[in-house]
Amino acid sequence: MKALHITAFGTEATLADLPAPVPGPGQVVVDVVAAAANPLDLKIASGAMHDYFPAALPYVLGTDFSGRVATPGTGWQLGDPVIGRLDPVDGGAFAEQLVIDAADLVPAPSGISLETAAGIPTAAATAWQALVEVANVHRGQTVLVHAAAGGVGSFAVQIARRLGARVVATASGDGVAIAEKLGADQVLDYRQVAFDSRLDGVDVVLDTVGGEVGARSQQVLKPGGLLVTTPAPAEGATFVFHSSDAARLAKAAELGVEVLVDRTYPLADGAQALAYLGEGHARGKVLLSVA
Repeated sequence: MKALHITAFGTEATLADLPAPVPGPGQVVVDVVAAAANPLDLKIASGAMHDYFPAALPYVLGTDFSGRVATPGTGWQLGDPVIGRLDPVDGGAFAEQLVIDAADLVPAPSGISLETAAGIPTAAATAWQALVEVANVHRGQTVLVHAAAGGVGSFAVQIARRLGARVVATASGDGVAIAEKLGADQVLDYRQVAFDSRLDGVDVVLDTVGGEVGARSQQVLKPGGLLVTTPAPAEGATFVFHSSDAARLAKAAELGVEVLVDRTYPLADGAQALAYLGEGHARGKVLLSVA
């Protein structure tokens, strides 16, 4: 099978012919339709996350995928459309086939294409974890979402709206129109205006940017408000470290949120897709089309 892998940390990923995966007890093989590139893939490939995710070389990149069940397993039938997230230590999504525990698969949502559904697992489930499980966002609150046209941010805007919150977003350029289309009640172009000069009394801030944005976000919170951050732990903030959880993913997928796709590359151009993601300007998800 074709797969995108690295043979040394810090080197460019290359396409290789590898043996097809063999399922173990309780596992199924999935024919991959598409996979999503995430910032974590770049960090693992560089070796920067080896202390947290000790991946063994050679390593097939990728965690997020959509596809069809190729071998029946517990609770699954041949051809079932599914999505899932692989353990980052193991990787394996940037390939024509993968193996995964049957219990870690989730039915693909029916309202979007199976290829597009590959963009859901990490980003949507992280937004769900931050807003629902950590912040307990509810009707009547005001939620500020930074980088609202990005992967996690684009889902966070939609989830917060579905929870009944008023959503304020930061974005720039064409991202402003994107955030408005996704349902943000107010969008601030951070290149034109300082958000902390315009806002106060915010109940929850979701910071997917990090750095000084987190410190400035503290200033717009109401007393008792909550700053939730995903890039790194910050003083006074609640850090969300996302891990694979099929139940959480199923809840996020069932919301029927729109998947914002920036670009789709063929698997053979996976290194180019990762390079583009690394530039940090993607609007939504960067996908690899496999089947």
